[in-house]
Amino acid sequence: MSLFKIFNIAGSGMSAQNMRLNITASNIANATTVAGTPEQAYKARQPVFSAVLDNMMQVDKSTASVRVSGIVESQAQHPSRYEPDHPLADEQGYVYQSNVDLVEEVTNMMGASRNYENNVEMLNTSKELLISTLRLGE
Repeated sequence: MSLFKIFNIAGSGMSAQNMRLNITASNIANATTVAGTPEQAYKARQPVFSAVLDNMMQVDKSTASVRVSGIVESQAQHPSRYEPDHPLADEQGYVYQSNVDLVEEVTNMMGASRNYENNVEMLNTSKELLISTLRLGE
């Protein structure tokens, strides 16, 4: 594998982790929202990653990358609170919270951040190796 292909792989990994961070931020921002029905309540979202190998009919022309193949919504139950005076309360007086788990979201944020940092470190190491290789010709 060429060292130049590592830049594409790490770049796609960084893009995927950036998407993960954005989705996590959206989940955290909506963690305290309420709605009148469980169907209307905010559902936590998570990205689904997949590894992609594009083979261009030659072994040395294949490239690998990471992509977000979809976003799934959590199927966890929405907690309800009895607040009969709330403007969004249903006929029984309940409002429904989002199903975002803040501990899970903070963990996702930390994991995405670390993965992003690892890709940056891989880029820096590859750059140093390429520079060292070019200096061999001096």
